[in-house]
Amino acid sequence: MSARITLAVAGRVLTQVRRDHRTLAMLLVVPCVLISLLWWMFEDVPGDLFDRFGPALLAMFPFIVMFLVTSVTTLRERSSGTLERLLTMPMGRLDFLLGYALAFGLLAAVQAALAVGVSVGLLGLEVAGPVWLLGVVAVVDAVLGTALGLLVSAFATTEFQAVQFMPAFVLPQILLCGLFVPRTSMPDVLAAISNVLPLSYAVDAMQELVARADQGEVWRDVLVVAVFALAALGLGAATLRRRTP
Repeated sequence: MSARITLAVAGRVLTQVRRDHRTLAMLLVVPCVLISLLWWMFEDVPGDLFDRFGPALLAMFPFIVMFLVTSVTTLRERSSGTLERLLTMPMGRLDFLLGYALAFGLLAAVQAALAVGVSVGLLGLEVAGPVWLLGVVAVVDAVLGTALGLLVSAFATTEFQAVQFMPAFVLPQILLCGLFVPRTSMPDVLAAISNVLPLSYAVDAMQELVARADQGEVWRDVLVVAVFALAALGLGAATLRRRTP
């Protein structure tokens, strides 16, 4: 692994995204629009529902958007032959994946800053803990989506198939993360499954910041999500193929 090559790959990805205005809008604008739509839905509903559901969705939106964009973008690199040409150079698979993770991690930081700024500054989301830590959780969650997107792209042969992985990798995590039913109130089997899904810990961290702000608990959840992201990157490096059959 070479830091110079990793940075070169990251720079190349950032240049491509900067030129693709639709992808850039999906990464930076869509999460803010969705959060705003959620606030608007709950504006006249009693019970502070935005404060209840907002933190969980603030964790989900970066995860979902990064998963979609990364899986499709990486598959496009492979199917077009770009990945094969890159790997003929003195560059390892881990350099390629870390470069992508770094590039989309930087984009995730901008995305998180915008989403948190809109949620807290404009929409009035009440946060008991430090706002910057809310941004950290959102960034780590987006990096997790990036890592899983890189992983599933190795098993897809078309962009449509990459999107089809959402029901298997994303939807179960959304259903079992505690958004609809507290994880402690789930049946034992579902609670056990929820405990091994990374999005559950991202949602826990967001809700902890909003409700009690026990930073020890928050950092523990962040560490769990980061470990899942690193594991996904490692598996992605092991399964990355040069060309789509």
